[in-house]
Amino acid sequence: MHKAILKTGVAAVLSTLAFGVAHAADPAADDVAASADVGAAPNVGAVIVTGTRSSGIKVENSASPIQVLDSASLQRTGQPDLIQALAQNLPSFTAQAFGGDTANLTLSARLRGLSPNNTLVLINGKRRHGTANLAVLGGPYQGGAAADLNYIPVSAIDHIEVLQDGAAAQYGSDAIAGVVNIILKSNNHGGTATVNGGGYVDGGGRTLDGSANIGVEPFADAYLSLTAESKYHGYSDRGGIDPRVVDPANMAAYPTMFQHPGYPHVNHIAGDAQYHLNVFAANFGWDFAPDSQLYAIATAGRKEARAFENYRLPSRLPKIYPNGFSPKETMKEEDFAFTAGVKGKLAGWNTDLSSTYGRDKARIGVADSGNVSLFNDTGSTPTNFSAGTFIASQLTTTLEANKEFEIGWAKPLNIAAGVEHRIDKYEIEAGDPASRYKEGSQSYPGFSLTDAGSHRRTNQAAYVDFAGNPVTDLTVDLAARYEHFSDFGNAKVGKITSRYDFSPAAAVRGTFSNGFRAPTLAEEYYSATNVGPTTAFVQLAPNSAGARLVGVDGLKPERSTNLSLGIVLNPASNVAITLDVYQIKIRDRIVGSGALYGSGGSVNSPAVTAAIKANGNVLDSTVSQTGINIFSNGVDTRSRGLEFVTTINSNYGTAGKVDWSIAANYNKVEVTKINQAPAQLLPQTLLDKTAISDLETASPRMRMNLGALWKIGNWTVNLREAIYGKSSEYGSEDGSVYHKTEIAAKGITDLEVGYKISTAWSVAVGANNLFNTYPNGVNPALLADQRAAGDNAAVNILPSFSPFGINGSYYYARANYKF
Repeated sequence: MHKAILKTGVAAVLSTLAFGVAHAADPAADDVAASADVGAAPNVGAVIVTGTRSSGIKVENSASPIQVLDSASLQRTGQPDLIQALAQNLPSFTAQAFGGDTANLTLSARLRGLSPNNTLVLINGKRRHGTANLAVLGGPYQGGAAADLNYIPVSAIDHIEVLQDGAAAQYGSDAIAGVVNIILKSNNHGGTATVNGGGYVDGGGRTLDGSANIGVEPFADAYLSLTAESKYHGYSDRGGIDPRVVDPANMAAYPTMFQHPGYPHVNHIAGDAQYHLNVFAANFGWDFAPDSQLYAIATAGRKEARAFENYRLPSRLPKIYPNGFSPKETMKEEDFAFTAGVKGKLAGWNTDLSSTYGRDKARIGVADSGNVSLFNDTGSTPTNFSAGTFIASQLTTTLEANKEFEIGWAKPLNIAAGVEHRIDKYEIEAGDPASRYKEGSQSYPGFSLTDAGSHRRTNQAAYVDFAGNPVTDLTVDLAARYEHFSDFGNAKVGKITSRYDFSPAAAVRGTFSNGFRAPTLAEEYYSATNVGPTTAFVQLAPNSAGARLVGVDGLKPERSTNLSLGIVLNPASNVAITLDVYQIKIRDRIVGSGALYGSGGSVNSPAVTAAIKANGNVLDSTVSQTGINIFSNGVDTRSRGLEFVTTINSNYGTAGKVDWSIAANYNKVEVTKINQAPAQLLPQTLLDKTAISDLETASPRMRMNLGALWKIGNWTVNLREAIYGKSSEYGSEDGSVYHKTEIAAKGITDLEVGYKISTAWSVAVGANNLFNTYPNGVNPALLADQRAAGDNAAVNILPSFSPFGINGSYYYARANYKF
């Protein structure tokens, strides 16, 4: 089935592309430089600043694979959400659809099937701080603490440059999979206002988003671009029936349970969180002297979010909740970043001195809950709790300089150098006393005093970069970087990039580099208790005394080796083709463990129970399974793949213009080595089959976007067919028998129709997932095991790792005003 879909789709678009080449009129017209957003077109003619220290490089002349998305491309996705907009445009960029516990309140994304932490995010070329809300539960996004892209309003963005290549030698830690550089608008007049609303066809997910951008000239030779956005997104529920509420014994024991609203659909955990997000961005620049500029960037945002947790039976707190209850996790998050810098010339060198401070604070709460032990011991319990606070901050100061030297080459040699100093901090504040009394508040115990703590790391870095053209058609770029970290020592990395143009129509390019990623402080020090109605697992900090009892003694950096080779073809002035193959090897990759059982598993380790006690955690005595999860340098992995992008801009005269595109990614991740589990855990292993499948197969190996953007008169029609290859994940009830859930290859159709009413007003209606396609359900055998055990996990009837989500069609309407 999926092969037929793929062959038909490719054949149709290839024939259309061929037709477009044959019938392209006036190839020198301005539509040649148009951007076909559906395939992340190279945006021919755009000058890039990512992946190179030289100035004036155009995207079509880049020695590294760069894809550029303009603001119109981001808006036409229909999603007022930057993560979703990127995921729809870039086949190698996969967005998280659902997260467990607080991860559902801060969704993330990953590039080329690697961790979200392996992609560096920049704002106007400056490093962006990460979120404080670490994703700790299992799944392909486990460990994610990268920058939260949703705090960057889409209306503030001029364009985005995505470097899909290892770049640690140029930018430092985190740039193993690539770099996302968000370039903000710098308009000094005019502006836009947008209202966007929509929802899921099958219910839930109601969304309303309003944003506005305005540019002003505060004084001569200056610009100030201001953007504000407010967004509301409602709950969705795609879960099944919790087996506990239809169990005959429970039905007989708790007759009041039938009175719970919506019975038997009382467990709403499988769906979107509800949130209200307000964000603001400002971009300022002032040319105060010839060749000199003072600049500043500020972003600020606040999010209030809540997500359903698993339903609790009436037996938990019958005097307060006689019909049972559905606790909710809540989050009040504040995110702030500010950059200030000055550019100028000094002794012929172009210099840039800047400092960036970013801070993310997330206050976690529990609503509509209770503490059972507190009630039993004292006769009362709060129903709302403050579970604690995450705080992450980063201060980065850089000094960079570059200068061109005539040394007899075809073009001057550009020498760039820089130094950087960075301070990272991570803090957990304990929950209120009621939230951490004994086993704590139901659904999410407050952080204990032993979980709480403040941690700090500094690092210093220096880099040098040489780029030039020894002969007319050969580009060579060499970069080297040295970093020293206060907590684990030094890192030395380098990169060589080259490109040779055989003619204006054909070129080859390649890169070889090594890289590294320092563990985030959250990965090193996060500690908390994660619970369900029948389970309690402690997320053990790798640097803790408890971790040493199970043979884990901290984390060390990941090390990588990247290799890529590519071809660039421009057979006609309106046609652009790129094909890049790559390999990424990561040694000592930081991954989350599978479930390590102290009790209730098919195999249990006494050391696990000892580690929990040493960490000071008190677990609910009524649960049937206890254990730990822990981050470790558990595996070596190898990723091999290719990126293919073709765009054609065709002019059909009175029939309009069409931007055609194909963008495809193939990516195969293999675990090449699993580090031996410490003796204290044997016969359990650090990674079970579920954890390995999350690394290897939870993201589809193949994804292809087939697209057409048709412009005729005042009408615009944007059509995209996103083809996802199969993906899969293993699951088990107790670690004894594993069942594979597989999502077959699917085609997802997105369609938007827009109309320009006047020079100021335009409207659009559209659909993401037009035909309401859902992923295949969770393996029936796994659901049967869960139901037989009375496990609430059986409510998750759709796989949370689905690359296109679990909510079906999203329909929307949008109105734009330009002034």
